[in-house]
Amino acid sequence: MTYPLGLQLRDRRVVVVGGGPVAARRIPALLDDGALVTVVAPFACEDIVDLSAAGRLEWLQREYVRSDIDGSWLVLSHSGSPAVEDQVAADADAARIWCVKGGDHSASRAWVPAVASVDGVSVAVNTDGDPKRAMALRDGVAAALEAGDLPLRRHRSAGTGSVALVGGGPADAGLITARGRRLLAMADVVVADRLGPRSVLSELGQDVQVIEVGKLPGHHPVPQDEINRILVEQALLGNQVVRLKGGDPYVLGRGGEEESYCRDHGVPVEVVPGVTSAISVPAAAGIPVTHRGVAKGFSVITGHEDITQQIGLIPAGSDHTLILLMGVSLLGTSAESLVSGGRRPSTAVAIIENGWMPSQRVTIGTLDTIAQLARERGVKSPAVIVVGDVVELSPHYPTH
Repeated sequence: MTYPLGLQLRDRRVVVVGGGPVAARRIPALLDDGALVTVVAPFACEDIVDLSAAGRLEWLQREYVRSDIDGSWLVLSHSGSPAVEDQVAADADAARIWCVKGGDHSASRAWVPAVASVDGVSVAVNTDGDPKRAMALRDGVAAALEAGDLPLRRHRSAGTGSVALVGGGPADAGLITARGRRLLAMADVVVADRLGPRSVLSELGQDVQVIEVGKLPGHHPVPQDEINRILVEQALLGNQVVRLKGGDPYVLGRGGEEESYCRDHGVPVEVVPGVTSAISVPAAAGIPVTHRGVAKGFSVITGHEDITQQIGLIPAGSDHTLILLMGVSLLGTSAESLVSGGRRPSTAVAIIENGWMPSQRVTIGTLDTIAQLARERGVKSPAVIVVGDVVELSPHYPTH
């Protein structure tokens, strides 16, 4: 068994005996910690030579002698010579200096662990002299930290907090990014939308504050100005704040407004892209927004406003896919505008309600029938509307 201990080596002298690849692998971490590194070796590999030329370490280009370790706090012996390793270890023992003895873990007084560092957390793994086992465990822990599967949250305030605008994708927790999950694992406060991946909220710690700001069509109980204020207020209290949004923050998600407000008030803000519903919800219904020989481009517009003025900016052919977000309430008007703008009344249209949810439902028609079909079926938001020939590729299309 070994006693685990972290060392702060800033401005402390560390001697590395040996100039080969093993020694070269150890040195960057020492330099990153601020150690004053001296390498003793008659020959050195290119990495060490370059660091010496840059003035980042001292290289004594000769064989090791006993006085080389004088004044050091730590010695790493990786010369590759058993005789030299024995001598360095014995000299360090006599001088009461901790020594990592390469090539013979059982006779070493100290070990270099396999280390993973993620968002200010360092995990060191020692496995009783089995470095490959240690590296495998380290990689497993690092992957769990990166994925947000382990609690990364700080419990001591680091001063001013920050805001992360996290795109959660289209409701399915499996579609949020690894970065988004990691930030959720670090969050003190989560400001949550109605359309984000709601199931991840149940994974949060009991002391994580969840502030609900979800909006319904025509009903915004928490106005955008108030959401902006909440983000800044919570961050200035020292909290790590995650604004969990559906889809992507920058695709008709008002993420740009929230980012600007945070920056204007001196709050650090990070934007984490998400899987936008404009592409992913059609995919849930088996509709590719582009397809060779069918559609080679697509446009995304908001459908809760009159789209008449935008018609001239969008190619009119059904080989150009049009995606309407938030378009259920004005569907009939939008369909008429598209026909007036040059699209065939028989152009295929699909409405995907509650994409990626168990309640997902697909309604398929044409520009001249879709509004009536939607009324008959009681189509409601949230829904994504797809217009164009690609709809015919869906397994829900009537001829399939």
